[in-house]
Amino acid sequence: ARSRRTPAPRPASGGGPVHVLAGLMAFGRGAKMDGRRPSSPSSSMCTTTTVVVFVALCMVGAWMMTSTTVFPVEPTSNKKSEPIEVSTSNKKTEVKDQRAEVGFGETDEAAKSGSVSSEKFEDTDNNDNVPDESHSNRDAPEEEKFPENTMEKPVEMAEEKESPKEKEDSKDSFDDANGKSEGQSAKEGGVTGQSGDEEEKITTDNDVEKSDGEKKEDQEGKSEDDATEQPQIEEKVEESGEKEPAAKANEVFPDGAQSELLKESNTENGSFPTQAAESKNEKEAQAASKSSGDEITYSWKLCNSSAVTDYIPCLDNEKAIKKLHSTKHYEHRERHCPAEPPTCLVPLPEGYKRPIEWPKSRDKVWYSNVPHTKLAEYKGHQNWVKVSGDHLLFPGGGTQFKNGALHYIDTIQQALPDIAWGKRSRVILDVGCGVASFGGYMFDRDVLTMSFAPKDEHEAQVQFALERGIPAISAVMGTKRLPYPSRVFDVIHCARCRVPWHIEGGKLLLELNRLLRPGGYFVWSATPVYQKLPEDVEIWNAMSSLTKSMCWKMVKKTKDTLNQVGMAIYQKPMDNNCYEKRSEDSPPLCKETDDADAAWNVPLQACIPKLPIGPSVRGSKWPEMWPQRLEKTPFWIDGSRVGVYGKPANEDFEADYAHWKRVVSKSYVNGMGIDWSKVRNVMDMRAVYGGFAAALRDQKVWVMNIVPIDSADTLPIVYERGLFGMYHDWCESFSTYPRTYDLLHADHLFSKLKKRCKLLGVFAEVDRILRPEGKLIVRDDAETISELESMAKSLQWEVRMTYAKGKEGLLCVQKTTWRPKEIEASM
Repeated sequence: ARSRRTPAPRPASGGGPVHVLAGLMAFGRGAKMDGRRPSSPSSSMCTTTTVVVFVALCMVGAWMMTSTTVFPVEPTSNKKSEPIEVSTSNKKTEVKDQRAEVGFGETDEAAKSGSVSSEKFEDTDNNDNVPDESHSNRDAPEEEKFPENTMEKPVEMAEEKESPKEKEDSKDSFDDANGKSEGQSAKEGGVTGQSGDEEEKITTDNDVEKSDGEKKEDQEGKSEDDATEQPQIEEKVEESGEKEPAAKANEVFPDGAQSELLKESNTENGSFPTQAAESKNEKEAQAASKSSGDEITYSWKLCNSSAVTDYIPCLDNEKAIKKLHSTKHYEHRERHCPAEPPTCLVPLPEGYKRPIEWPKSRDKVWYSNVPHTKLAEYKGHQNWVKVSGDHLLFPGGGTQFKNGALHYIDTIQQALPDIAWGKRSRVILDVGCGVASFGGYMFDRDVLTMSFAPKDEHEAQVQFALERGIPAISAVMGTKRLPYPSRVFDVIHCARCRVPWHIEGGKLLLELNRLLRPGGYFVWSATPVYQKLPEDVEIWNAMSSLTKSMCWKMVKKTKDTLNQVGMAIYQKPMDNNCYEKRSEDSPPLCKETDDADAAWNVPLQACIPKLPIGPSVRGSKWPEMWPQRLEKTPFWIDGSRVGVYGKPANEDFEADYAHWKRVVSKSYVNGMGIDWSKVRNVMDMRAVYGGFAAALRDQKVWVMNIVPIDSADTLPIVYERGLFGMYHDWCESFSTYPRTYDLLHADHLFSKLKKRCKLLGVFAEVDRILRPEGKLIVRDDAETISELESMAKSLQWEVRMTYAKGKEGLLCVQKTTWRPKEIEASM
């Protein structure tokens, strides 16, 4: 009987070549079981095997063709595969669209194809702007220093992390990693300027990486030979403030003031970091993590003082004032600092607002910022200050110039043309300034006025002045010398300042004589000059006798018909001839051992310092006219003495000024996101030659230059160039009201103070005098910068920028309105 044929099994749907082969073999076995006898067993077996193999191969090929017809390119990031061949225009679009994902433009695809990466960052419209390596940074125009080629910057980021030597040694590695052509490497190799041995780090307020900042800071490194100061970080930061054209800024930087700040940023990695950069960043991250775990915590409380929002520690020390044996000489208005500087915070007045900007602030301020009305009630009829709704108004008047300060100022000029406001006379002292309207309107005549008045029953007069944007400090003619050098003020002014100049041997007027420049003028506008009351006549006679014995010559006595007030103008002699011809040695000449420049807590003396003799001695002749005196080296500064930074003094002065002009223009004005229209009151906490203030001349600001008492006494140089300032010990409180400065600048100050006092108290003082939204800029060693940054963060200040290179650092922070809730124990 013939056996039934077994059908070969059909492969399942979607089966692969293995299933097909199994089916064919089953078919072969079925054939052998057929009832018919094969004609030749060997040939039949061979034929079957051949068919099976052939069909199997065909099926495998068919399966492969139907299941995968295209092999994919390795995917890029999280995007679907794209062909490797991409046009240049498409690449530009990718750079713009993907910068947030992959570090400003470079995709993972570039890591696989050197040609793509090279095209992306070379074939741009602005490629011609790449600086030639033959140009040095100091000679290159600005467009060469800072190319507008925003597409090339990510390529440079990784390379700039290494020194020129390292770049040369690892050229092949860079070509492989970054896909740069040899020509591109050559061009970028000309941009050097930082050592791979030095660690550097920049952090901004939002930690956004910017390749542009890396490139600019690399450029700045080429200017290190031009640095005028000890090797510090300023050369890195100073040139980072160049503005990009608007179109380019939109591609890379965010809009607004923050974009200026971020140009100081340093991109740490780029899209393709080198191993050196990765290792360095990891070490920095570990170090930062370690240090952050060891950070000191600070606990802040509100000050517990009867002065409340107006607390001045050295003037409101009630315990010390109660212990005074006498107040006859206004001892209670002088400085009496606590043994330990307070570390508390002064509360804000209720409803405090951002101050009105200059010059509008000269005429009105927010009442809520200085909520005092006593002076308006007491002096309202004299046009000092008036209350009007939410504002305090300042009509520009005073006791002696009810019809306006400008008219009064011009009256003085008309009476004595030689006074030459803003030319011969540049820096003046206003004694008993009131609300400082005189000094406020002197700005219209290009004159700087150091105004002062005591913190007395004329409530908040100095605070009003500072809130208006007018220079002023709280001080009094008492028992001690004022904190200024000798022979520095061109003019001293007193408008009915109620100072008894003639008593006790003329001790107080002799202090003005110490401060007045030889040949300078004293303008005295008071009732004894023009009224005939018995008391006024007595004072006038006493003053006439005293000024004559001091060899002051009365050059003008006049009366203003509009204001109905008079003034007498005296001139100090230029030499000692008059002193030697006096019939009586009264007031006596000071002893040879007396240092007229000594002014910190030095008791007043009723004597006359001899005037300088010799053509190269300060004060022997009048300074240059303003504004030439700002930039010209003082005639008495020469190469025979060593300057603060180790060069001959005249070279030191010039180099310092050149340095600060670069730093201010390149970094502070353009690179930190500071809106200078909102900055008026500025303090340089360690001024040296006053270069920082001189560099800010074109801004609508004034700068209080502080020379610390433990620093080189360079304050006379500051005055000689037409600027002003004072001595101060930063281990004590400054004689100003809270919230009176918009910007504080400290160049290598805090690291020096750490040797003398605790920084916590100094920083509490910084918080006290800085206005909310005001800024602090610190240049110092990295350790001190880190400590100050921790303090700022504990106060919830906004860290706008930190920069560290090697052992040097830069910090810019902004004060907020945050205040603690808890009040400290009774003081």
